Amino acid sequence: MILAADLIRIETLIPLALFIAVAAVAWWILEAVATGKSRASERLDELRNPGGRRGRKDEAAVRKGDKMTRVLEKATPALAKPLQPKSEMELGKLKTKLANAGFRHESSGSIFLGLKFLGLLFGLLMGGSTVVTINGVTQNAMLSTLAIAGLCFYLPDIVVGFLARRRKQAIFHGLPDALDLMVVCVEAGLGLDQAMRKVAEEMKKIYRVLAEEFALANFQLQMGRSRSEVLHELGLRTGVSDLRSLAGTLIQADKFGSSIAQALRVQSDSMRTRRRQMAEEKAAKTAVKLIFPLVIFIFPGIFVILVGPAAITMVRDMFPMMNGGG
Repeated sequence: MILAADLIRIETLIPLALFIAVAAVAWWILEAVATGKSRASERLDELRNPGGRRGRKDEAAVRKGDKMTRVLEKATPALAKPLQPKSEMELGKLKTKLANAGFRHESSGSIFLGLKFLGLLFGLLMGGSTVVTINGVTQNAMLSTLAIAGLCFYLPDIVVGFLARRRKQAIFHGLPDALDLMVVCVEAGLGLDQAMRKVAEEMKKIYRVLAEEFALANFQLQMGRSRSEVLHELGLRTGVSDLRSLAGTLIQADKFGSSIAQALRVQSDSMRTRRRQMAEEKAAKTAVKLIFPLVIFIFPGIFVILVGPAAITMVRDMFPMMNGGG
């Protein structure tokens, strides 16, 4: 009995020990990476120079992010080797997927694959040890371990997909306003490159993501790349269909020598029409979507309020009369 109790206590302490070990390693890495000034020193600097407080915070955040990126760059290539794409097509799809989420660094692919492999190991070790400790070595425990490991393996894909959807939505919302500003700039006599630079400068605070994409495209143009190649990469990098169609329209206008201002105006009108149609479609679907909450939540309450008093009256008056007559 004593040996059995000791074994149960040891099996219970195994997941706790693993968790403490992983937490200690993670804390040591973060302490090694995020070395910097103490909070008291930062507060003294803020009191000395209040105007530069925000800039120093941003610089410190950038430095910490760069250090973390360097640590991941050194640690993940070996882990990502089993998951490396086997062909150039798969590698291109991976780069496009990460670019749609805003990760354009050269080592983003290896970091992403390394995080997936780490998630798989973490799910197998931590999830498996926890499930086996609770349920024992059974078939259900093995299936639960595989399910946890699969969830941890695909967790980076879920996060990247969420970031990509949010980024595409931000670009989609700001594109018509950016096109209107580009039309004004082009009709005022500026070229397409100067118009893109102006859009990146003016819309940096309102639509930051779209302004960054236009700034990157303008930088590529300044580096000597062809306009058609830059515009095609802009549409492919963002993953927004409207921006891809805009890039195609601008490439055709530049190729055939037609008016860029007219092409931008037509594209802006079509995008606003499409947005209005999408709003009308969502408004038309609202009545259908309201049926289920009405039937499940609202209609029972209305039924009780309307029929409840009549039912109470029937129970109080009619049932005694029926029983007395019987």
